Amino acid sequence: MPRRSFIRLTGAAAAAVTVSKPIETLAAKKLEPLPPGIKVSLQMLANASDEDLQFAQQLGVEYVNIPTGGERATLENFVLLKQRVEAAGLKVWNIGNSNVHNMQEVTLNLPGRDAKIEEYKNYMRNLAKAGIFYTTYAHMGNGIWSSERETTRGGAPARAFDMNKNPKGYWAGKVFEGPLTHGRKYSPEELWENYTYFIKQVAPLAEELGIRIGIHPDDPPVPELGGVPRCIFGNFDGYVRALEIANSPNVGVCLCAGTWMEGGEHMGKDVFDAARAFAKMDKLWKIHFRNVSAPIPRFVETFVDNGYTDMLRLMKTLYEVDFRGALIADHVPGMVGGSRTGWAYSIGYIKGLLRAVGAEKR
Repeated sequence: MPRRSFIRLTGAAAAAVTVSKPIETLAAKKLEPLPPGIKVSLQMLANASDEDLQFAQQLGVEYVNIPTGGERATLENFVLLKQRVEAAGLKVWNIGNSNVHNMQEVTLNLPGRDAKIEEYKNYMRNLAKAGIFYTTYAHMGNGIWSSERETTRGGAPARAFDMNKNPKGYWAGKVFEGPLTHGRKYSPEELWENYTYFIKQVAPLAEELGIRIGIHPDDPPVPELGGVPRCIFGNFDGYVRALEIANSPNVGVCLCAGTWMEGGEHMGKDVFDAARAFAKMDKLWKIHFRNVSAPIPRFVETFVDNGYTDMLRLMKTLYEVDFRGALIADHVPGMVGGSRTGWAYSIGYIKGLLRAVGAEKR
């Protein structure tokens, strides 16, 4: 699209426990199937400029994912964002909302839990009104944990986690520090009860609205951090039990490959077998396609081609299971040349793998 036409279009839009059932039974009820094909998607900021959208066009992606939060998480803004993206010839896979993506009140049954659940329901209603029917949810009580940033190949700055370097939890401006982030230890039974209370309220609404909820793994999937167990979305068996409790065709998986790799053997299945199992359940709807240097207790998020996992093998696995959801680059290390350089590198690598696998299978 010529730049003048592009700006005109976007400007116009701006104005406007043990598993008791075989995993296969979890897919007994069906949603409408997703359109065929792996949908490569770019993460964009909610205040994306015309150049950011043009960058997505130049990369040749079909979809974008947009995080929001605070005062930006409104129906009006969701509609505006969708209009701008579609005016650029792109599609929106999901618009996130950090206000309800991770909710300590829900995960730990803190004061305000019911109000946060209602806020989550209103968020889903707004998505549906805007014509968006997928969202990612994370069920962590004390955020994403990291230690001080380190460097990976070529001195690129990257997120790191090291149990021996005083890691802390972070989410939406909050910092969670050990040894007890909320003043006491929580039991696994409490975490399961709180999850059940939440999912039994939101799953029926998701079914009514036609929205898929893909649940992100705990990052990192250490068995316990700050006195809070990560027993539900920190391993494969926990996921299967959680999906069984939800008992809904609309509750599935956002498989963050990098987070799964962080867990290593603790996850119960490697990332390849996990992808196959979730796909067999018809629960695999989004992939965070990234790599890490090693499993816990220490890792650095590195370039997609520089970690301990064979990403070509993972792409082949996704192709073989007929994955039809969105695949995004995520947690990209910094590169010289500006903030877009790393994203361009990752998306280019992903598209190259996808082309190679597709050609091989024809």
